Amino acid sequence: MGTKPELLAPAGDMERLRMAVLYGADAVYLAGSSFGMRAFAGNFTPEELREAVVFAHERGVRVHCTVNTMPRNDEADRLPAYLELLDDTGVDAVIVADLGAFVLAGKHAPHVERHISTQAGITNYAAAQAWYDAGAARVILARELSLEEIRTIRDKTPPGLQIEAFVHGAMCVSYSGRCLLSNYMTGRDSSRGACAQPCRYRYALMEEKRPGEFFPVEEDDAGTYIMNSRDMCMIDHLPDLLDLDSLKIEGRAKTAYYAAVITGAYRHCLDAAAAGLPPDPVWRDEVNHVSHRPYATGFFYGQPGQYYANSRYIREWQVAAVVTDCDADGNAILSLRNKFRVGDAVELVGPDLRPFALTVPEMYDMDNQPLPEPRTPQMLFRMRLPCPVPAYTMVRRAVSLSAT
Repeated sequence: MGTKPELLAPAGDMERLRMAVLYGADAVYLAGSSFGMRAFAGNFTPEELREAVVFAHERGVRVHCTVNTMPRNDEADRLPAYLELLDDTGVDAVIVADLGAFVLAGKHAPHVERHISTQAGITNYAAAQAWYDAGAARVILARELSLEEIRTIRDKTPPGLQIEAFVHGAMCVSYSGRCLLSNYMTGRDSSRGACAQPCRYRYALMEEKRPGEFFPVEEDDAGTYIMNSRDMCMIDHLPDLLDLDSLKIEGRAKTAYYAAVITGAYRHCLDAAAAGLPPDPVWRDEVNHVSHRPYATGFFYGQPGQYYANSRYIREWQVAAVVTDCDADGNAILSLRNKFRVGDAVELVGPDLRPFALTVPEMYDMDNQPLPEPRTPQMLFRMRLPCPVPAYTMVRRAVSLSAT
């Protein structure tokens, strides 16, 4: 696929897809209303899916659709019609984990590439070769692999087989995301897109003859979150990954702000890495501007280790408004997301727009009446910016949202 990997970004709904595309993704992955692994991500109706494909393709961006649940018999009956819909819609690839779904996709979506999900747990070159021989265009490797193991798979498989790896986002404590804990404890099946993340819970030990008496479970003095994982972040190591075909950002259930900022950060840093240049610190720092757990480099350079202190996310920024239109003089129309006031210190970040700070100037409603503090969500209002900015630029402000 060339000298620079594809940057593959998550799109949980239409707003998140637009953000990912406009902020620099080469491809996006999403789910239709059935057979996807993120039941609460929003997902796309058939009509929205067509709209998404048109929007992405007009901008040279590919669309990959997840069909990566393990279908039951009644679902297998419905799968051919769904695959035919994806084929007709113009989706570029389907992501599958189930062998039956893989075969059905070959029959019922013949114009669509088949990519093998990380749920298939591909950890060696023989498995990758077998999927390629069966007709797969790409394998999405298990997240438990080291960089050395990934390079061995690359070296021992045909150049025509595309290799994709996760580079950013939440990591699962369970092997390749195959977990029964959520199903057992809450009835929400992680293998069907509804994980309640019980691995993040704080646990204690109870002895059967002393009910109600709880004892702390401690691996060491650090605490009791014994299954809690860090978040993966490989933005400082992109030069090591340039021989892969696709670098994947986790997060279909994350916000549109997350999709935009993380995609933009990786876009600029990946372009720099491919050009042999160091990353611009401004873009490198953007990964710290989204909600996240403490970062680690996954399994690329060895065991990432657990994070025992707590299960909190670090949340230090909030989207205040999104620019819907802006003229050449910086006269902008914005849509409100969270309350803010004239005089507040904010930052603007947008598609290919270097983030910059701003003190909020006078704002006006759509009748040009002064508006010291817009309050109604989604309301439109006006603001004069110091320079023109593209649509979908976001106004964000520093605010501590981390749980205590």
